[in-house]
Amino acid sequence: MKLMIQRLVAIILLVVPGIIACFGFLKMKDSIFDYWSMFGNEAMSPSFEWGKFILGLIMFAAGAGFIGGWTFYRDRKRNYVAPRFKEKRNKPPKPTKSNS
Repeated sequence: MKLMIQRLVAIILLVVPGIIACFGFLKMKDSIFDYWSMFGNEAMSPSFEWGKFILGLIMFAAGAGFIGGWTFYRDRKRNYVAPRFKEKRNKPPKPTKSNS
């Protein structure tokens, strides 16, 4: 039972940032679409909604970054990453020769 609850919490921790990233992508898409669709309407002058776009960009970056970081951390722990991404081990200091 404990393992099932842990897996459920892990899935929820990944689904919520995924939904946030999708919502941010939709905000960015909507602001670009609204800007381009205003060009056909002669009654309005086209203006870009920067606030909506920046909010969407932040939400997308935060959600995708969380999922990517979580995956990278898990793969690094299980030793699935390339050698350049593996943690560096501290080498023990070399013994010095003494003149005694």
